[in-house]
Amino acid sequence: MPSSLPPGDSRSIAPTPRRILVVDDDPTVSEIVCRYLRAAGYLVEEAADGLAALETAERLRPDLVVLDRMLPLVDGIEVCRRIRSDWEIPVIMLTALNQEEDRIDGLEAGADDYLTKPFSPRELVLRVQSVLRRSVSAIVPAGLVVVGDFSLDALAHEVRLRGEPLVLTSREFDLLAYLIGRPHQVLSREDLLRSVWGWEFGDLSTVTVHVRRLREKIEADPAAPRLLNTVWGVGYRFDPVPLALTGRS
Repeated sequence: MPSSLPPGDSRSIAPTPRRILVVDDDPTVSEIVCRYLRAAGYLVEEAADGLAALETAERLRPDLVVLDRMLPLVDGIEVCRRIRSDWEIPVIMLTALNQEEDRIDGLEAGADDYLTKPFSPRELVLRVQSVLRRSVSAIVPAGLVVVGDFSLDALAHEVRLRGEPLVLTSREFDLLAYLIGRPHQVLSREDLLRSVWGWEFGDLSTVTVHVRRLREKIEADPAAPRLLNTVWGVGYRFDPVPLALTGRS
């Protein structure tokens, strides 16, 4: 049956598949990861060392990088730092190191998420989908939202603080957008992990590290936060105007 859509109607154009760069020097791991991602509909490129990863990322500008922590030539932590400093590309880090400090190193380098080897390829696909999914539309109002000194434009994927745009990773943006939509509410790390990351369970240090990174970008003194406050034993509370300026106790 002929299509009823006019030739120029955008609805007749299939969405462009998202492009994933997989970086791992273990050919078996790389082959399995790539196979599952391609089966999920992604376009996949591969790199086997840190230098090739940086060159490929610069050439292709992928939508997401799946990055092994231990790589030849340039370590995965350094690759992550360079990617995050040069481009707004989300990173999921793979690590064979199961110590909490090693996982935190990856998150503090700018990774949006991580998985510890051995991992389920199906879980990796779900993590990729979670990171690429822009959850903001489901958790904050549409249009321009102004709260205190913050303004959020979900459509433009931009947050401004006192008129200046903040440079955020995709997960930092999602977290801050969620907080902007819920000023003065106390939110546990479990709440944030479920609502922002879409995980029913996971390592709560993921939230802790992202809160720390966010404070470094929005607080005058991250060591003495006045905007993103800790409620001890409960969670975090976002006060878009510092409480000392509102007269609240």
